[in-house]
Amino acid sequence: MAKPRVRYVCQECGSAQPKWMGRCPDCGEWNTLVETLVEDRPASRGPASTGRTERGKPLPLSAIAADGYRRARLPMEEFNRVLGGGLVPGSLILIGGDPGIGKSTLLLQMSAGLAELGTVLYVSGEESAQQIKLRADRLGISADNLYLLPETNMTAILDHVQQLSPQCLVVDSIQTMYLEELQSAPGSVSQVRECAARFQDVAKGRSIPVFLIGHVTKTGAIAGPRVLEHIVDTVLYLEGEQFHTYRLLRSVKNRFGATNEVGIFEMSDTGLQEVPNPSEAFLAERLPNASGSAIAVTMEGTRPLLVEVQALASATSFGNPRRTANGVDFNRLLLIVAVLTRRVGLRLSDQDVFVNVVGGLQIGEPASDLAVAAAIASSVRSRPVAADVALIGEVGLSGEIRTVGHLETRLKEAAKLGFKRCVVPASTRRQQMKEPPLRLLPARSVGEALDLALLDG
Repeated sequence: MAKPRVRYVCQECGSAQPKWMGRCPDCGEWNTLVETLVEDRPASRGPASTGRTERGKPLPLSAIAADGYRRARLPMEEFNRVLGGGLVPGSLILIGGDPGIGKSTLLLQMSAGLAELGTVLYVSGEESAQQIKLRADRLGISADNLYLLPETNMTAILDHVQQLSPQCLVVDSIQTMYLEELQSAPGSVSQVRECAARFQDVAKGRSIPVFLIGHVTKTGAIAGPRVLEHIVDTVLYLEGEQFHTYRLLRSVKNRFGATNEVGIFEMSDTGLQEVPNPSEAFLAERLPNASGSAIAVTMEGTRPLLVEVQALASATSFGNPRRTANGVDFNRLLLIVAVLTRRVGLRLSDQDVFVNVVGGLQIGEPASDLAVAAAIASSVRSRPVAADVALIGEVGLSGEIRTVGHLETRLKEAAKLGFKRCVVPASTRRQQMKEPPLRLLPARSVGEALDLALLDG
């Protein structure tokens, strides 16, 4: 056996250095080099039976049959939406999220649903079979074709996959798996990279979908080397606030569908339940004609969502007024406050401004700028926004309102929920929209939009 040597491996990019450095010379990250025992001989890639059956054999495109690669519909329609319409055979899917957000619960529910169609192997490196059984009993899950395997040794896992031949494989989590050929500890760069490569061979060689649960760092990124996200076909994040019941399953990478697609679930005593009409759920507790509240129509992937944006402006007790954003980008809030102060004439230099998006959602697109501005102005002037008005538009530094994409889809969603009017950019009149689903209130500037949206005091 070759004598192991010490290398310092970067936890971000996986590069190896002969000595410790404060900054990785390859990726430039600080304090990411970790002492690791490595061997000179290359690691084995496992038995050939888990590899690709057609490896090294080029085939003409016209001779390749893809009939057996049709998407399989999952029992959760929200999951199907995020995956792009269903589960592609042979796909490798990575799911990340904060601890306790519901990753294991979601995949256990999904595995039980898939077990009605075929055999599912659920590999757990963090819980025993009895602990998973307790969760299944709490969720009301009972499936004969769902097999539980508490194991972290990759060789043993691959042997069970070869014997059982499951239709789907779930691994919880990839950071707990290890290869005996490598001397480094589970969760290290080399272990995570090699174990992910083995599961990729299983997925592509046997044409079965493989789900990997990944830990996240304190910054919210998936732990381990960045190459892990390049190996997999799809990267999903389960998001949500700790004290909110809603969970968002967001696609940030998908080789077989659209990115930034979102599925919405609600955490209950019996697990994660689908929310078929999230806009209606987010607006259920809205108080009509309340000052400081406005309705934004945002897009999450291909889905339009109506969310309530709340704002509160109060006189500050300090020299520097506070700006607090929950659910919207903080820098975007500062931009909108500056535009309201300079272009509209609102006096906000002595006001603390708090903005919150109801339901724990995170809004990143600029189409919600106008709703944020209207909510702040409504709170300052104590004039509520009309209850039947929604707002769509991006706010520019000159105070102008710029058009956004997917406008017709947004308007249809607003009309479906009972809104009668919508403040839109003035350039909308020049677009090809023959019969708008609701009455349009075109505005060229933020000041015009506020005059249209706010009720008389």
